[in-house]
Formats: sequence, structure tokens, C-alpha cells
Amino acid sequence: MNSYKDLSEKIAEWAVQVSYESLPKEAIEEAKKRIIDTFGVSIGAFNEEPVSIARWLAESSSSSRLASTIWGTDRKAPADHSTFANGCATRYFDFMDTYLSKEALHPSDNIPAIIAAAEISNADGKKVIEGLISAYEISARLADAYSVRSRGWDHVVYIAIASAVGAGKVLGLNKEQMFHAINIATVNAAALRQTRAGELSMWKGCAAANSSRNGLFAAILASKGMKGPSPIFSGEFGFFRVALNGDEFDIPKLGGVDNEPYKIMETSIKYWPVEYHAMSAVEAALKIREKLGKVDPKDIKSVDVETFQVAYNIIAKDPEKWDPKTRETADHSLPYIIAAALLDGDIWLSTFHKERYLAKDVREIMSKMKVTVNKEFDKIYPIGIKNSIKVTLNNGGTIEESNTYPPGHFKNPLTREGVVNKFLKITQGKLYEENREKLLDMVWGLEKCANVSRLLSLLKVKK
Repeated sequence: MNSYKDLSEKIAEWAVQVSYESLPKEAIEEAKKRIIDTFGVSIGAFNEEPVSIARWLAESSSSSRLASTIWGTDRKAPADHSTFANGCATRYFDFMDTYLSKEALHPSDNIPAIIAAAEISNADGKKVIEGLISAYEISARLADAYSVRSRGWDHVVYIAIASAVGAGKVLGLNKEQMFHAINIATVNAAALRQTRAGELSMWKGCAAANSSRNGLFAAILASKGMKGPSPIFSGEFGFFRVALNGDEFDIPKLGGVDNEPYKIMETSIKYWPVEYHAMSAVEAALKIREKLGKVDPKDIKSVDVETFQVAYNIIAKDPEKWDPKTRETADHSLPYIIAAALLDGDIWLSTFHKERYLAKDVREIMSKMKVTVNKEFDKIYPIGIKNSIKVTLNNGGTIEESNTYPPGHFKNPLTREGVVNKFLKITQGKLYEENREKLLDMVWGLEKCANVSRLLSLLKVKK
């Protein structure tokens, strides 16, 4: 397959050669945007139940010299526990960035592990950027290579591996240590796709945090000389044979090699807090709402939605998506998201409060809705995520809109201003005003930051 004994050796050799000085300015800029976006969505979710549970666990753990900050507080906990708590906050609203390919995943799930690694090693801002871009690269390249969900595994399998690489980069692992960090993370990476099937539970927003925690843990162990099993991908009972039933893959390209672009440039920031495949449907539904004005469900005869197969499988196929009873299911329900957008003229965090997704008016719209797969839309995916909506009124009128590249998509990216506006809106009333501006200035100048803990002190939530 390649000249390497195992894929993990190839990844390790690439990762240790990544340096801040060799990274393109545009990739560094996008890394900073992702940190601001991740901090914002995590603080927005600070008081949510699963986030509070994870924070309680971290706060209940004895601190140590391997301690890192629990975001939103001035307290520290063992780095793996705080990574889990911060990862739950990052993921809970399903409002972070996304990468779409054979596998869909959220590269910013790696960021809590990278920040924790920087704290425990006193790494500077340049090392954080190196680790972040490295983790994004491995997340995306693995997603390009194979769809683990087709084998019943959750995409967070790849997050564990990428977090080991990102955290290992920040910790300054050499090639051998990085190799073993990847091996340790991979042997423990298995995560069942049941997390995202049927009625979704709180764990939907925690699974990636657990994988990120495991990646950091693997990197810390490797930094002290722990050896992992090898060959972890191609071995007799390795990843390819056991997890993929004998299928194998390679990663033929990696960012920076022969001028290959870095994959962070193809990740997309969410503009609305919904499962990413629904993002273009929100844009289309809001345009229809603008034309209709205030919507009365009684005036609507039918709503016909055309989508692509991946979106249908993830956010429309299951009966539970047509009768959401949890927040986690609601933000993964294409029918509900479209109904709420048509009725409310907006999608925001309050859209996923229980009283809204159980309301009679949205249920009435959903009962008149039909979702079908358009094979032509499949040809555009994963570069484009086209959704088309046609609303037929009882008076005989019809309104139809479609969208392929919603705001925040890498082909329609958010500017600095757009990222800042999202951050300010989510954190309004939760962070001290003077700290918000200081934090933004510090992230935009991250390469000059010598102490990440100082940056995190600005994330303290108001009591």
C-alpha cells in the first residue's frame, strides 16, 4: 500500500515536521477564527445539563501538576477531565465547524485537547496553531479516506486519532513518541454509531469530547515513554481488519507536502445551530418566510423538500426525526428545522427549547411535509449541500427556494467580522464585556501569546 510499515508511522513523520513558520497565512487566520468560534459556542452552552454534569466531574477531581482550566471558570482539573468538560461545552449546541467528505465530522472537537496540552506544557500560541492545524489536517484526511459510519462506527473514532496528533504536536513529541501516541489513541478509539441513530441522547454532544480526552491522554502517556501496539492499522487485529472488516486505506496527500493546501481551508463554520446538512435548508426556508411574511399553518397545503441521500439518512430517515422529543433529536431533525424556520423567521438556540419543538404549530407544518432524495443533489455532495423547499398554499400559490452554499460554508466563508458577531451574540451577558474584547485581541494575535492560561482567564462566566 505504501513504503511505511503502518499508516501511523506516515502520520507521525508528517506531524513532527509541521512548523508555524511554514504554515500559510490564510491557514493561520482560519485557525484563529476556529478558536474564537469554539470559545463562543462553549460559553453559550455553559449552563446546559450535560455540560454541567461534565464540569461537576472535572471539578470533583483532584487537581495535579497536569491540570488545565475548566472553561468559563477560574478552576483547574486534571487535563483529561477538563478536556472532556470543555469538549462537551464545545459540542453541545452543535454550533461549531464542520468538514464534509466520505465521513462528516467536526474538527473543532480537537481544540479542547490542544488547549489543555498547551496549558500543561506551557506552550505558546504558535504551538497551539501548529497543533490545531495538524489535528484538522488528520481529521479531514481520515474523513476523506473512509466512511466509518458505513461500518457502524461513529465519526469520533477519527477525532481520537487527530487529537492525539494535535495534542502531541503541542507537547513537543518526537517522531517515535508521536507514533506511539497515535497507536494508543487508535487502539482505544472504537465508538458505536448508535450515538447518532434514532432518538438522540445527551451523549450525542459528549461522544467527541470523550474521544478528544482519550487523544490527549494517549499523547501524555507517549510523552513519558509509553509504547502502543503496532502495527495498529494494518496488524492482524488492527483497525483495518477488525473495524473495517478488511478494508484498507491510505492518506496519499497531507497539507504542506508538495504545496498541498491544508484542509482547514475546506472546513465550514456554522451560521445556525443545526446539523450541518440542514444549513442550506435553513437558508432556503428563511427566504421563503421573507416572501410569505407571517406564516399560519392553516394556510399551508404542503411543504415538499428535496435533499441529498446523506442528509436524508442522518436527519430525515428515522421516525424519531419526525417526532423529536429531545433537544439533540430536534437539531438533527430536518422536518422540524424547516418548520421552525418557516414559522419563526429565524433559527437560534431558543429554537431547540422543549416548548418549541413540542409546539402544535410546528407539528402541524411537519405533518404536511414530505422529504425526498434528489439524485442530482447527490452529485454535488460533499462540496455542496443543496436543499430545495417548495411551499404550496391552500389558495393555490407556490413559493420555492433552494440553497447550496449557506453562510459560513468554505465556499461562502465568514469574515473576521462574521465570526466576531457570532461570538458576541452567543456570549452576550455571559462574559464580562471588557474581557470579551481582550480575548478577541489576544486570539487575533495568538502567535504573540506566551501563556494560554492568561487567555483562558478571560473566558470566566459572570455569576
